[in-house]
Amino acid sequence: MKIASVKKLLAIILSVVAVLTLTVVVVSATDGTEAPATNPIADMFLGLFSGTNLALLGVALAVVLPCIGSAKGVGLVGEAATGLLSEQPSMFGKAFPLMALPMTQGVYGLVASFLMLMALGLFGDPDHLMNLTFAQGGYFVMASLPIAIAGLLSALRQGRVAAAGINLIGKRPGSLGQAITTAALVETYAIFSLLITIMLVFLCPFSVL
Repeated sequence: MKIASVKKLLAIILSVVAVLTLTVVVVSATDGTEAPATNPIADMFLGLFSGTNLALLGVALAVVLPCIGSAKGVGLVGEAATGLLSEQPSMFGKAFPLMALPMTQGVYGLVASFLMLMALGLFGDPDHLMNLTFAQGGYFVMASLPIAIAGLLSALRQGRVAAAGINLIGKRPGSLGQAITTAALVETYAIFSLLITIMLVFLCPFSVL
């Protein structure tokens, strides 16, 4: 994924968050006032962006974006590894750890999404999920953003570093440890973002955890 494509994706995500935030303000401002005349378009919009749907959007973002990054990162390393193995088939054992490294961001996103579903009560109290307010659903969207965005970007960057590591071990087979270490450093920021998402989920005042 090119840098321009990543910037466009992030711009879209931030735009959606801004629209959701504005909608929360509008909905909150109208609470307690006299009900306006029925407007099918407004009813459809408010129904689409219900608290439940917003919470599930957060769950989806937490897993989809890191998985996209992991898939792209693994693909980059796989392409480099295929070129290496075409000339040195015996190097598969050393190339495999580098190919597997960018997969971890997708795993982190999966863990975060399961914790969010548990916090929403989907596995124990489904009624809790269905009774979320708009603001509560928006909370889960915000909680998903650290792992969603950092997971996507770190997986892409880690894939590039790991692909360079494939080239390194092709020329210097004894440098596998150095190649793994340099690629693993990129993953540190995905771990930090996962911790923030987990903290937000566990500290949520209306979580069932």
